[in-house]
Amino acid sequence: MPRRAREKSSIGIYHVMLRGINGQTIFEDNEDYQKFIETIKKYKEICGYDIYAYCLMSNHIHLLIREGIEDLGIVFKRIGVRYVHWYNWKHKRSGHLFQDRYKSEAVENDKYFLTVLRYIHQNPIKAGIENDIRKYPWSSYNEYLTKNVICDTKFILSIFGKDEKKAIELFKKFNMEENNDKCFEYEERVKIDDTEATKIIIEVARVENTIQVQSIEKEMRDKVIKELKSRGLSIRQIERLTGVSFGVIRKL
Repeated sequence: MPRRAREKSSIGIYHVMLRGINGQTIFEDNEDYQKFIETIKKYKEICGYDIYAYCLMSNHIHLLIREGIEDLGIVFKRIGVRYVHWYNWKHKRSGHLFQDRYKSEAVENDKYFLTVLRYIHQNPIKAGIENDIRKYPWSSYNEYLTKNVICDTKFILSIFGKDEKKAIELFKKFNMEENNDKCFEYEERVKIDDTEATKIIIEVARVENTIQVQSIEKEMRDKVIKELKSRGLSIRQIERLTGVSFGVIRKL
């Protein structure tokens, strides 16, 4: 069956997501995150695209991007080839790293543009990785407050006002608001079976069996559960295998 053609944006702006194959981790450490940002920056200069927001999670990536002189298919092929080659060399592996082709949705108006922007910045919160978007180091949020690296911050801030200081305050307020924003999102559809999930739990928690997670000191236990959620394990799966209550897992 042929693939369905991508929806084209009349203004060239898209919300793009890439994810690791089979939910695989694509960033093992800080150096990996930094390398990917450097890769985006390199091809930004070559391909002429603009980045308005990004969030790099352990096994998936969100970008708010305006297409430049090259089609996004070419852009992400360039980015993927360069990053995967480096990642495989560093981690002594081979083969694919990203799941199929990138996923995208067209952004056509200011309202949805800002919805996607906030959704991307709040991704670590909604995924249970962090409780404050200011603390997450691998999103574009702090580029708007300090020094921009790869984002066109002036364009976004101009939407909030002409005075930069006031615009930044309005930007911060907007990004902190509770909401029911709905974008296409990385739903944990990759089914990790219990055998694989058990291996992941034992590896992350450094225990001999999954039930021992209950006995870990609370602060460390919470960190372990957050990491398990980021690896693609569902709340029910973590509850079933570790014995930690659903309510505790859901809050983290």
